[in-house]
Amino acid sequence: MILKFLRLLKILAVATKYGLDEIAVTSLHAPRTARIMSTLFFWRRITSPRAIRLRQALEELGPIFIKFGQVLSTRRDLMPQDIADELSLLQDRVPPFDSDLAIAQITEALGAHPEQLFGSFDRVPVASASIAQVHFATLKNGTEVAVKVLRPGMRKTIDEDLALMDMAAGLIEKVWAESRRLKPREVVAEFDKYLHDELDLMREAANASQLRRNFAGSNLLMVPEMYWDYCSSSVIVMERMRGIPVSQIDRLAAEGVDLKKLSSDGVEIFFTQVFRDGFFHADMHPGNILVSVEKETFGRYIALDFGIVGTLNDFDKDYLSQNFLAFFRRDYKRVAEAHIESGWAPRDTRVDELESAVRACCEPIFDRPLKDISFGQILLRLFQTSRRFNVEVQPQLVLLQKTLLNIEGLGRQLDPELDLWKTAKPYLERWMSEQVGWQGMVERLRAEAPRYAHIFPQLPRLLHQTLERHAHSGMATQNGHPVGNADLMAALLVEQRRTNRLLAFLGAVVVLAGSLVAGYVVLHGG
Repeated sequence: MILKFLRLLKILAVATKYGLDEIAVTSLHAPRTARIMSTLFFWRRITSPRAIRLRQALEELGPIFIKFGQVLSTRRDLMPQDIADELSLLQDRVPPFDSDLAIAQITEALGAHPEQLFGSFDRVPVASASIAQVHFATLKNGTEVAVKVLRPGMRKTIDEDLALMDMAAGLIEKVWAESRRLKPREVVAEFDKYLHDELDLMREAANASQLRRNFAGSNLLMVPEMYWDYCSSSVIVMERMRGIPVSQIDRLAAEGVDLKKLSSDGVEIFFTQVFRDGFFHADMHPGNILVSVEKETFGRYIALDFGIVGTLNDFDKDYLSQNFLAFFRRDYKRVAEAHIESGWAPRDTRVDELESAVRACCEPIFDRPLKDISFGQILLRLFQTSRRFNVEVQPQLVLLQKTLLNIEGLGRQLDPELDLWKTAKPYLERWMSEQVGWQGMVERLRAEAPRYAHIFPQLPRLLHQTLERHAHSGMATQNGHPVGNADLMAALLVEQRRTNRLLAFLGAVVVLAGSLVAGYVVLHGG
């Protein structure tokens, strides 16, 4: 409790030091409140621009606040330009920690000094982020690598901040009854999980390996290879990737990169991760995305920093795909039905009323380029609608919402004329066809074939055992009276005919499934 109180005091002290109260009051256009605050803090002299002060405050408060600033920096449609420009520096200009600490961490984690582990090691970090910093090195065989080292003392700082957030969420639930529908404590718990996952660099390496495997052979996205012999929970070593940061649009254009294609490729990568794989990079701010200008991989995205990933189960993917497609087709009735069927809206919700409310939120944005619409505004209106209909916020989709906002910010910078709907709709329709059409059925039968091969040979024996038990127990009486041998024989013949028909039907199903799978294998080469 004392630690929480001390951290709260530090947050208030930092906010006061950098005049964040003055920024808030000015934004609210409350001159009287501004005069009161000025009187209270008469000793304070504020000279730096507001954007610089906000960035410095977030840096001093630590990783959670830095990540918050990173998200804000991508929303230039919602943030003033000076603040968005300054917060973008949080992507790759967070002050590094002492290189001696990094070397000590590497030595402890990998059991040897960097001079023994690597052919060369650059003491000066090439990038420093909220959770870790990166040094370039080469392996003994000359392979160029990037060494990522966790910041010392991170777990303690994050635990303190998350404890304050949880306390604040609990207080909000107590004093504001309507907030329970928004599940603030569950959202904090979800954020807690992903932040602690990010502290385990071995988990990050595994995430990168999974994403690299998902996009093996892709001409859209590149993911660095992990060198497992040099990986631990606090240090990981990966392939060095060369590219231009996606936010440096002038450099990309000068190299001849097609920005419009790059923008649409980003949308396709997002939907591929979400709907095909159910596994997506959930920290896709511009600081984590490069673009290759090498001859063999020209124009491909390069993903970095895999500490936060999101996963979706089949139910989530099905629900989201139905909603996205219904939005793109302007089928607002289906959107309303999907919310009710999923249980996210109460069962007694009137479909026509929810349909009308969703239409009012979404209809104004269609047939307009990305520069003229804002998901932030749409989400705000949808949240207002959800309050009216008691629709519950789903904590497992918080990361997806954040990633979608990142994609919007990225797409807006690359191609303001991007039509998100026309880009995404064909992909979603193709994906839905693969899921519910013949191809989807064959793929599912193929995946389940090993289980069926184990179960089907047992069916005759299981049916025979069931029939015998039925004959010696339930068949011995009828309406509470004993039956004779003739009656028992007749009943057994009836059951035998039923069993034969069932086995014949099951055999036909097996033959049909086997034919479909075999045909698919022949057509697609296994």
